[in-house]
Amino acid sequence: MTTLVRDARLPRPDGVSGNVVGALAEAGFFRLRGVLVGTIAFQCYSALLGVRLPAPTLQTGDLDLAQFHSISVAVGDSIPPILDLLRGVDPTYREVPHHADGRQSTKFAARDGFKVEFLTPNTGSVDYDGRPTPMPALGRAAAEPLRFLDFLIYEPVRAILLHGAGIPVLVPQPARYAVHKLIVAARRSSHDSGAVKSRKDLQQAATLIEALLQTRASDELAEAYVQAFDRGPHWRDAIDASLVRLEPSLLASLHEGLARGLRRLEYEPAKYLAAFATGDAPP
Repeated sequence: MTTLVRDARLPRPDGVSGNVVGALAEAGFFRLRGVLVGTIAFQCYSALLGVRLPAPTLQTGDLDLAQFHSISVAVGDSIPPILDLLRGVDPTYREVPHHADGRQSTKFAARDGFKVEFLTPNTGSVDYDGRPTPMPALGRAAAEPLRFLDFLIYEPVRAILLHGAGIPVLVPQPARYAVHKLIVAARRSSHDSGAVKSRKDLQQAATLIEALLQTRASDELAEAYVQAFDRGPHWRDAIDASLVRLEPSLLASLHEGLARGLRRLEYEPAKYLAAFATGDAPP
């Protein structure tokens, strides 16, 4: 840990985030196939990929955690009550009643403003959008259902959060994280807060894409790209809208890396790379 943080200068989370993740890990959240998502997960990719990620992409004021509802129901086990766990870290934590059902909470907030939120994929009807989903394995917490999240947390990978002696966690596959950020960056609102989050999403996507190409993981990137591309036109449109916002040099490198990966995986590059031949993308 000392070597990675001090000598290799890899990022470590702030103490608040690290202590909360440590408490959840000890309680069994990751044993029950919970997944760390968001910027804290992004911090884990430095050690996982062996690269230094730019500091501006690592700033956060909250912690996002996810679990499939089907897993939460099927595991037949649960971590202790979330509020009790969090108050063991900071006694000022409180439940934030959900706007659609005040009897349930998907978010917990401390007096200093730090928030912990639980998420779950919404792969069903739009009727579930914005409605909290009870999660039997999450210690009386509910989760916010989100589109596209199933793609992100499918088959997560093991990583270490560089806090204390190191905390074993599950995080999304780096390539899936990058492609997911391309999608959500395009779907943010154009209002001030949405625009800021969209820029952060795109920055994280670009940083990870560059790191994956640098570490010769173009096959993994191509596989994630294909999986999203094949989900349908809404997914493709969102990816295309973000691709044209990338720096031209990175876009050209991404085109080359995807083409190489697609050929190795025996996909037809022309089918999947049409967007690179239109608009601001390189031919």
